[in-house]
Amino acid sequence: MKTIKNLNIENKKVIIRCDFNVPIKDNKIVDDTRIKGALETINYCLEKNCKVILLSHLGRIKEESDLAKNNLAPVAKRLAELLNKDILFCEKTRGPELEAMVESLEAKDVLLIQNTRYEDLEGKKESKNDPELGAYWASLGDVFINDAFGTIHRAHASNVGIASNIESAFGFLIERELNALSLLNRPEHPFIVILGGAKVADKIGVIENLVTKADKILIGGGMAFTFLKAKGLEVGKSLIDEENIEFCKNILNNYQEKIILPVDFAVTNEFNNDEEYRLKDIDSIAANEMGLDIGSKTLTLFENILKEAAIVIWNGPLGVYEFDKYKKNTDELLKYVVANNIKTILGGGDIVAAATSAGYKDKVYHASTGGGATLEYLEGKKLPGIEAIK
Repeated sequence: MKTIKNLNIENKKVIIRCDFNVPIKDNKIVDDTRIKGALETINYCLEKNCKVILLSHLGRIKEESDLAKNNLAPVAKRLAELLNKDILFCEKTRGPELEAMVESLEAKDVLLIQNTRYEDLEGKKESKNDPELGAYWASLGDVFINDAFGTIHRAHASNVGIASNIESAFGFLIERELNALSLLNRPEHPFIVILGGAKVADKIGVIENLVTKADKILIGGGMAFTFLKAKGLEVGKSLIDEENIEFCKNILNNYQEKIILPVDFAVTNEFNNDEEYRLKDIDSIAANEMGLDIGSKTLTLFENILKEAAIVIWNGPLGVYEFDKYKKNTDELLKYVVANNIKTILGGGDIVAAATSAGYKDKVYHASTGGGATLEYLEGKKLPGIEAIK
């Protein structure tokens, strides 16, 4: 793996693609985790007397009204606080003003360029990897460091485009991600996969890729009901992915001993956090009921399987996590893997948000910063941002 430590960056202009796609409300950053994730690479460059040029996207830009709410100015302000130094901010994504600011940079200066997706307003030049734009941004620096794992599955001008034009490597954040996830290519055994979330459709590629490697796949969340429906069980008003029932049947037929489904659920009549729930076994769910979390018997079943695990990959919560009543068993299983020192990789997205909320994110072996990027890696796909630098 070609990382920043393999490059001679001393006194050079270094372009770093970061992931500053943070939630912002009323011009204030709600969660700065992704900004903090970039600090190690930025500080390393500052120690090498570099002139640092930062690029990131924020949100999506489809029309003029999207520009103001996706302005990176609040990120520049927070970055200045975290680095304890002034941050230069250019409101333009290209042109004379930007070029003049780059030209006047001195050693240890940090310049943040406006949201790369401002270039999507006319012709989606960033998202469609416009070659002219990639070459332009590359011309601003001497070397390029990609440290935005969350976008590594996309071929954009600000990652693949730049990497196609100048010497490039990965930053520390991406290095950590790839080192952790690569453990799943030839995993220790028993290798256990936990899959939650709503729809089977979102996890088809992951299931197909990991079912041949895993010893067991534990399935919870809304997607469990499609598997149970495929077995001919009554699931009431629970969430069903009708289009993928046949897929579930095939997986169950071919890997029956590997797929572990819930044996009970917390069920209720309405999709809300107010109504009382009851615990029911899977063969006694009524037509007017819906399951919103795995039950206590299922939690015990999952814990017993995990007891012997050498490595675990977990993607997606086991219940409707946004409702307090139905986050309980996701939190309990997180608590279990942490308390028993089970080597657990959280596969980005909602399960990392859940672990953060419950205070377990920093206690597991690795919590991925990617959502779609992690899923596509787990599907075995080649990721453009990786291939461009490899």
